[in-house]
Amino acid sequence: MRPKTIVGLVLIVAFTSMLFLNFGQQVGGYMNFAEAEASGNKAHVVGMWVDADQFRYDANSNVFSFRMEDEAGNVRMVRYNNPKPANFEDAEKVVIDGYAEGDHFVAENILVKCPSKYNDASGLNQVPEGTPVESTTLGY
Repeated sequence: MRPKTIVGLVLIVAFTSMLFLNFGQQVGGYMNFAEAEASGNKAHVVGMWVDADQFRYDANSNVFSFRMEDEAGNVRMVRYNNPKPANFEDAEKVVIDGYAEGDHFVAENILVKCPSKYNDASGLNQVPEGTPVESTTLGY
Protein backbone atom coordinates (compact mmCIF):
# COMPACT_ATOMS: atom_id res chain seq x y z
CA MET A 1 0.00 0.00 0.00
CA ARG A 2 1.06 3.51 -0.61
CA PRO A 3 1.79 5.84 2.34
CA LYS A 4 -1.03 8.21 1.34
CA THR A 5 -3.55 5.37 1.47
CA ILE A 6 -2.35 4.25 4.90
CA VAL A 7 -2.51 7.80 6.28
CA GLY A 8 -5.99 8.24 4.80
CA LEU A 9 -7.27 5.01 6.37
CA VAL A 10 -5.78 5.93 9.75
CA LEU A 11 -7.48 9.34 9.61
CA ILE A 12 -10.83 7.80 8.66
CA VAL A 13 -10.63 5.27 11.51
CA ALA A 14 -9.60 7.97 14.01
CA PHE A 15 -12.40 10.31 12.93
CA THR A 16 -15.01 7.55 13.06
CA SER A 17 -13.95 6.39 16.51
CA MET A 18 -14.04 9.98 17.87
CA LEU A 19 -17.49 10.44 16.35
CA PHE A 20 -18.88 7.32 18.04
CA LEU A 21 -17.20 8.16 21.34
CA ASN A 22 -18.64 11.68 21.42
CA PHE A 23 -22.08 10.62 20.22
CA GLY A 24 -22.30 7.96 22.93
CA GLN A 25 -21.67 10.54 25.65
CA GLN A 26 -24.31 13.01 24.43
CA VAL A 27 -27.52 11.53 25.78
CA GLY A 28 -27.88 8.56 28.07
CA GLY A 29 -31.43 7.74 26.96
CA TYR A 30 -34.74 7.86 28.83
CA MET A 31 -34.29 7.71 32.60
CA ASN A 32 -35.99 8.85 35.76
CA PHE A 33 -34.42 11.50 38.00
CA ALA A 34 -32.65 8.97 40.25
CA GLU A 35 -31.07 7.15 37.29
CA ALA A 36 -30.00 10.44 35.70
CA GLU A 37 -28.32 11.55 38.94
CA ALA A 38 -26.55 8.21 39.32
CA SER A 39 -25.28 8.15 35.74
CA GLY A 40 -23.98 11.72 35.67
CA ASN A 41 -24.74 11.85 31.92
CA LYS A 42 -27.27 13.83 29.97
CA ALA A 43 -30.65 12.14 29.94
CA HIS A 44 -34.25 12.46 28.81
CA VAL A 45 -36.70 12.46 31.70
CA VAL A 46 -40.43 12.02 31.09
CA GLY A 47 -42.94 13.27 33.59
CA MET A 48 -45.52 15.88 34.48
CA TRP A 49 -45.10 19.29 36.04
CA VAL A 50 -46.58 19.51 39.53
CA ASP A 51 -49.66 21.77 39.47
CA ALA A 52 -49.57 22.49 43.21
CA ASP A 53 -46.25 24.26 42.86
CA GLN A 54 -46.53 27.18 40.50
CA PHE A 55 -43.90 27.59 37.84
CA ARG A 56 -41.76 30.74 37.89
CA TYR A 57 -40.00 32.78 35.25
CA ASP A 58 -37.30 35.27 36.22
CA ALA A 59 -36.97 37.74 33.36
CA ASN A 60 -33.75 39.23 34.76
CA SER A 61 -31.84 35.95 34.58
CA ASN A 62 -34.03 34.39 31.83
CA VAL A 63 -34.67 31.26 33.93
CA PHE A 64 -37.91 29.28 33.90
CA SER A 65 -38.28 26.88 36.84
CA PHE A 66 -40.93 24.37 37.85
CA ARG A 67 -41.31 21.18 39.86
CA MET A 68 -41.70 17.96 37.88
CA GLU A 69 -42.65 14.43 38.88
CA ASP A 70 -41.09 11.69 36.77
CA GLU A 71 -42.81 8.41 35.93
CA ALA A 72 -41.23 6.73 38.98
CA GLY A 73 -42.76 9.33 41.34
CA ASN A 74 -39.56 11.31 42.02
CA VAL A 75 -40.10 15.07 42.23
CA ARG A 76 -37.33 17.56 41.38
CA MET A 77 -37.00 21.25 40.70
CA VAL A 78 -36.23 21.82 37.01
CA ARG A 79 -34.37 24.90 35.78
CA TYR A 80 -34.57 25.91 32.14
CA ASN A 81 -32.44 28.83 30.92
CA ASN A 82 -35.06 30.05 28.46
CA PRO A 83 -38.63 31.39 28.62
CA LYS A 84 -41.57 29.10 29.38
CA PRO A 85 -42.47 26.88 26.40
CA ALA A 86 -45.76 27.55 24.64
CA ASN A 87 -48.73 25.47 25.86
CA PHE A 88 -46.84 24.42 28.98
CA GLU A 89 -49.99 24.60 31.13
CA ASP A 90 -51.87 22.29 28.72
CA ALA A 91 -49.22 19.57 28.72
CA GLU A 92 -50.20 15.94 29.26
CA LYS A 93 -46.52 15.08 29.67
CA VAL A 94 -43.23 16.93 29.62
CA VAL A 95 -39.96 15.51 28.27
CA ILE A 96 -36.84 17.29 29.45
CA ASP A 97 -33.35 16.80 28.08
CA GLY A 98 -30.54 17.76 30.44
CA TYR A 99 -28.52 16.74 33.45
CA ALA A 100 -28.73 16.59 37.23
CA GLU A 101 -26.94 19.33 39.15
CA GLY A 102 -27.14 19.13 42.93
CA ASP A 103 -30.74 18.95 44.13
CA HIS A 104 -32.25 20.13 40.83
CA PHE A 105 -32.25 19.18 37.16
CA VAL A 106 -30.96 21.55 34.46
CA ALA A 107 -33.04 21.21 31.29
CA GLU A 108 -31.40 22.13 28.01
CA ASN A 109 -34.54 21.34 25.99
CA ILE A 110 -38.19 20.89 26.91
CA LEU A 111 -40.70 19.01 24.77
CA VAL A 112 -44.34 19.63 25.72
CA LYS A 113 -46.73 16.83 24.81
CA CYS A 114 -50.20 18.34 24.56
CA PRO A 115 -53.49 16.47 24.14
CA SER A 116 -54.14 15.48 20.57
CA LYS A 117 -56.49 17.74 18.71
CA TYR A 118 -57.85 14.62 17.03
CA ASN A 119 -59.20 13.11 20.25
CA ASP A 120 -62.91 13.72 20.59
CA ALA A 121 -63.47 14.83 24.18
CA SER A 122 -67.27 14.57 23.88
CA GLY A 123 -67.17 10.91 22.86
CA LEU A 124 -69.63 11.55 20.01
CA ASN A 125 -67.38 10.05 17.35
CA GLN A 126 -66.49 6.93 19.31
CA VAL A 127 -67.90 3.54 18.32
CA PRO A 128 -69.07 1.42 21.27
CA GLU A 129 -67.07 -1.75 21.80
CA GLY A 130 -68.54 -4.81 20.09
CA THR A 131 -70.36 -2.79 17.43
CA PRO A 132 -69.78 -4.23 13.95
CA VAL A 133 -68.11 -1.78 11.63
CA GLU A 134 -69.05 -1.95 7.96
CA SER A 135 -66.44 -1.30 5.34
CA THR A 136 -67.30 0.23 2.03
CA THR A 137 -65.60 -0.58 -1.23
CA LEU A 138 -65.41 1.96 -3.95
CA GLY A 139 -66.38 0.46 -7.30
CA TYR A 140 -63.79 1.99 -9.56
